[in-house]
Amino acid sequence: MATRTTRPKKPPTPTEPAACKPCGGTGNVPTTVRVGRKRRSVGQQDGLCLNCFGSGTDPDA
Repeated sequence: MATRTTRPKKPPTPTEPAACKPCGGTGNVPTTVRVGRKRRSVGQQDGLCLNCFGSGTDPDA
């Protein structure tokens, strides 16, 4: 009977963490700036993504 040869197992390849959906992996989301008594919108500024807290990775992955 022939001898059985075993091949060395390949190490698992590291996978990239999934990007956060609301911010797209940047960690910033646009936040509307409101001004005045009637609270009218005047523009947008960058705000911290509350889903991933600025890390850019999906916390549910």
